[in-house]
Amino acid sequence: MNAARPAPSAPAPASGHPQAAIVLRGVSKDFGTGDAKVAALQDVTLDLPYGELVLLVGPSGCGKTTLISIVAGLLDATAGEVDVLGRNLTHMRAGRKVRFRGDNIGFVFQQYNLLPALTAAENAAVPLLIAGWDRAKAVAKAGELLTAVGLGGRLKSYPNQLSGGQQQRVAIARALVHGPRLLVCDEPTAALDAASGRTVMGLIRQVAVESDRAVIVVTHDSRVYDFGDRIVYMADGRVEKVDVKPATP
Repeated sequence: MNAARPAPSAPAPASGHPQAAIVLRGVSKDFGTGDAKVAALQDVTLDLPYGELVLLVGPSGCGKTTLISIVAGLLDATAGEVDVLGRNLTHMRAGRKVRFRGDNIGFVFQQYNLLPALTAAENAAVPLLIAGWDRAKAVAKAGELLTAVGLGGRLKSYPNQLSGGQQQRVAIARALVHGPRLLVCDEPTAALDAASGRTVMGLIRQVAVESDRAVIVVTHDSRVYDFGDRIVYMADGRVEKVDVKPATP
């Protein structure tokens, strides 16, 4: 079941790649200066399409989180060009990036980051409330998504009344409730056992992968590699290879 959301406009071309949701050209990122400078990313060139679940994998410290932070507009690249959803982030001002993220990007993290004083439905409604929705309408919309991820009976439960897997489902609903065109997930299964992790990845495939949305999942968990349509392998700040799953006839 796909998440209900307003009908999107056609994806805008990104740097001459109309089918690409994300286009990176020669992207590098340095931290520090002089002798203390560390190259977190080095000359990353990558095209990621709409309609796929992309896994970004590699050892700790290889640059995965830095890369998704640049894609999401949370960090600026030191060099290179970054196009996301048809918009060039390289020269976008900070205030416009904030609005761009709020309108277009959903985040799911390893730590669920739920507010303990809010119910599951209220937590999932937070992006809509921030956007100025009427509270009752926002909570109702969040309830629809929670039902889609199997939590229709737990709408009024608080985070401490939910298992880890259930809390991650709330986090997924919260990330999707405003209809983002890019979903970024940073180690969403790391705090879960194998069965719960596979359930969460199955839900991400079920409710998040759409023809007009890009989904990127950073993971160390090789047990969930089979959920990816495309696997991007990183090491030492570089993309080593990209494996693409053959299309199903």
